[in-house]
Amino acid sequence: MIKNLLIAFLILTGLAAKAQNKMQAVNELINNTDPGWPIVKEWIESAKNKVEVLTADSAKAKDALFKIQVTTRSPMGSVVYMTGGILVDDGWIRILGSGNPMLNRSLPDWNKGKSLVKFGEASPFLLIADDAVGGFYLLNGGGLGKDLGKVYYFSPENLTYEPLGITYSNFLQFCFNSNLDKFYKGLRWTNWKNEVSKLAGDKVFSFYPYLWTREGKNIKKNTRNIVPIEEQYNLNCDMRKQLGLDK
Repeated sequence: MIKNLLIAFLILTGLAAKAQNKMQAVNELINNTDPGWPIVKEWIESAKNKVEVLTADSAKAKDALFKIQVTTRSPMGSVVYMTGGILVDDGWIRILGSGNPMLNRSLPDWNKGKSLVKFGEASPFLLIADDAVGGFYLLNGGGLGKDLGKVYYFSPENLTYEPLGITYSNFLQFCFNSNLDKFYKGLRWTNWKNEVSKLAGDKVFSFYPYLWTREGKNIKKNTRNIVPIEEQYNLNCDMRKQLGLDK
């Protein structure tokens, strides 16, 4: 409990530093005394679900860490600095790191123009992960509710931000150990694993009829196509506005 509170504090401290627009140097963000990566690595090694850690390029890792301004003492900072990203369940969930050919998006660069106007500024949320069916996981920076530092799911089924009531650390453990078949009930089709394992990290499956429509609720009957994830994210946001969900 104390460890989780400390981790949450470290992440929020990073967000607060961003809010003050004071960019720390990379060497100030790298914690060699008490790094968070050994903890995350233990979680990965004991994971129930299939987890693949993508290798990080040193230069890109330093660049991503500087842009996101979170210490490597925290799990988020360690994931950004130590990995190019993490794939869960054959790539069904993609946790953002510093980028890799298999997941060609870093956490800060993916947020630029969405939650961030420019690096170092306060952000209402951070997009920290996404899935193969166009769902997005966000860390609340204050723009989604009063539960600062908690994770939300931007669901492709209803285009709402669903509060999961968990921290970033809890989210990693959710990805590694939870029953994802249960969480994604109704969103997986026959042979999904084979198709998803071949899906590029900057692409998602788009369905028609749309998953948020009454006609699109049976995913096995929907037509599915592969589209750029940027296109799907923008579509989801635009549809939220058209449906009057952004009030």
